[in-house]
Amino acid sequence: GIIIRSRIPLDAHFLEKAKNLKFIARVGAGMENIDIAKAQELGIKLINSPEGNKDAVAEHVIGTLLVLMNRLFISSNEVKKGIWLREENRGEEILGKTFGIIGYGNMGKAVAKRLSGFGCKTIFYDIKPNLSDEFATQVSLQELQENADILSLHTPLTEDTLYMIDEEFISKMKKNFYFINTARGKNLKTSALVNALKSGKIKGACLDVLEYEKTSFENLETKNEDLEYLLNSEKAIITPHIAGWTHESKIKLAQVIVDKILAFTAEN
Repeated sequence: GIIIRSRIPLDAHFLEKAKNLKFIARVGAGMENIDIAKAQELGIKLINSPEGNKDAVAEHVIGTLLVLMNRLFISSNEVKKGIWLREENRGEEILGKTFGIIGYGNMGKAVAKRLSGFGCKTIFYDIKPNLSDEFATQVSLQELQENADILSLHTPLTEDTLYMIDEEFISKMKKNFYFINTARGKNLKTSALVNALKSGKIKGACLDVLEYEKTSFENLETKNEDLEYLLNSEKAIITPHIAGWTHESKIKLAQVIVDKILAFTAEN
């Protein structure tokens, strides 16, 4: 077996030569650095550990959203410079709003659970049916677009989710809304986001992932005008892919992987 993180690509050429490989364990959630189709064709078991950092991601979502909606970074930096502005830094509450989630797996559910104490209505869209629970109600994508005041993305990167959030998607959102992406950068078309921020359609964005990240996530591949706008805009909070990156999640991710490997080897 092989245990990897995001920096190691395992393509078809590698897998075909790994004649004795029985499993690949990815410490984390996303498996886009693995040729999944080839692994399945060769009968190689794929293991990941999204359960290990779901709590970290959920806390990051809520934390960055509160900072954004209440202008906490902005007002704090102003006070440190001797600027005291109250009306200009009037915030918004989550209470009474409709919080929309796309992707109701480990991360989406963890976010919904934490929202239960905020007095908002939580709805979600997922391609799998019958996932409603005590924390959130499943709706169609159209219903989510018609009702959400806040949108949080929790989808893997697939052919179906590549640039899912684009100009057309944003235009179908009935309300002006806040946007959060802690999933994958290429789920979002950055140019569409920037245009929506400029127009006010998107009121603010919390981005822990960027379209321009390297596939291994350790840095950015490129910079351009859209990225420069985000880095300099008061409407955007940008973090370096750390939503699931806590001291606690490091341990939990490893433990989940160990438990799953032991279960697999016991069965085989």
